Amino acid sequence: MNPPPKVSVLITVTGVDQPGVTATLFEALSRHGVELLNVEQVVIRHRLTLGVLVCCPAEVADSAQLRDDVESAIHKVGLDVSIERSDDVPIMREPSTHTIFVLGRPITAGAFGAVAREVAGLGVNIDLIRGVSDYPVIGLELRVSVPPGADGALRTALNRVSSEEQVDVAVEDYSLERRAKRLIVFDVDSTLVQGEVIEMLAARAGAEGKVAAITEAAMRGELDFAQSLEQRVATLAGLPASVIDEVAEQLELMPGARTTLRTLRRLGYACGVVSGGFRRIIEPLAEELMLDYVAANELEIVDGTLTGRVIGPIVDRAGKATALREFANQVGVPMAQTVAVGDGANDIDMLAAAGLGIAFNAKPALREVADASLSHPYLDTVLFLLGVTRGEIEAADAVDGEVRRVEIPPNP
Repeated sequence: MNPPPKVSVLITVTGVDQPGVTATLFEALSRHGVELLNVEQVVIRHRLTLGVLVCCPAEVADSAQLRDDVESAIHKVGLDVSIERSDDVPIMREPSTHTIFVLGRPITAGAFGAVAREVAGLGVNIDLIRGVSDYPVIGLELRVSVPPGADGALRTALNRVSSEEQVDVAVEDYSLERRAKRLIVFDVDSTLVQGEVIEMLAARAGAEGKVAAITEAAMRGELDFAQSLEQRVATLAGLPASVIDEVAEQLELMPGARTTLRTLRRLGYACGVVSGGFRRIIEPLAEELMLDYVAANELEIVDGTLTGRVIGPIVDRAGKATALREFANQVGVPMAQTVAVGDGANDIDMLAAAGLGIAFNAKPALREVADASLSHPYLDTVLFLLGVTRGEIEAADAVDGEVRRVEIPPNP
């Protein structure tokens, strides 16, 4: 004799969250021999929404006893409950195909509504929304299912929303590879640290004007990076080498840099820097931050004085991508498991080569090729794109007594 067909029952509990709600519900359900299919729960400002999907024979689902037992149990703890029966027994839904991150300070209802409209207009279904951060920016993560062939249109539409609404919107594939990143490299100037080292050195040499003119010529396309670097370094000829160490001591980290690297180490990442700057300035910082890899240019020093020349291969746009590949080979990971973060056109090849390329407060040329762009001056926003929440960051920091929030001034 065939067993009676089964139906599904969705039980939704809402109200003020308190310990024991789930235990109370399942104690009532256990008296009816139902089978569990799925459970999802969210708590926002102490308000609970708990959804439980079960299956059971139709006569159990239709019985007044099941409804009475569940309603009585939940009402006794002061919450509301709804019970919906369906003849369908759903299978586990397919996993989401993409993740959308929305970061802003603030995120207005209008901005999020614009994201939702573009998503809906392309037939993209939102499977889950969760908050990932309340500091230093508000961060929301949407896991979505994108129809085949709509990926490019989605990215284009959300890039437009990002520009119009002044929020960061990033789209990533939601896959095992996304959660398997193992190597991350950062540009240094205006990414890991604030400002440009060559400008700090030029100020010591009284050559700010010359360096600025060379930089402008490079931005106009009149010089490539190697030529501009050689000309800028030439302005430093005659400076005592001790100036390098003085500048190194004056470097200011980008806000959130220590939190970012501390968290990445806890997650088991290999961390490095790839810079068109200078090794002697970067290495003390790399040692302090416990970085695993450094690639940078070498200033020639003779008799304690800068000669105004660079020795060895120049770490330029192509050299940065080469360094990333070499680091990945040393770590023993495929390029798909690498992340690169930078701000300038010199980082284009490196970000394009990485499994995830993140443009950080970047020039337009880099934003166009990056997988994701961030426009807030807090390096720890990178962590949210890697699937790490602010709560997870601070819970780990609390163990070591390192939780610290610096007051952020309101937007003008």
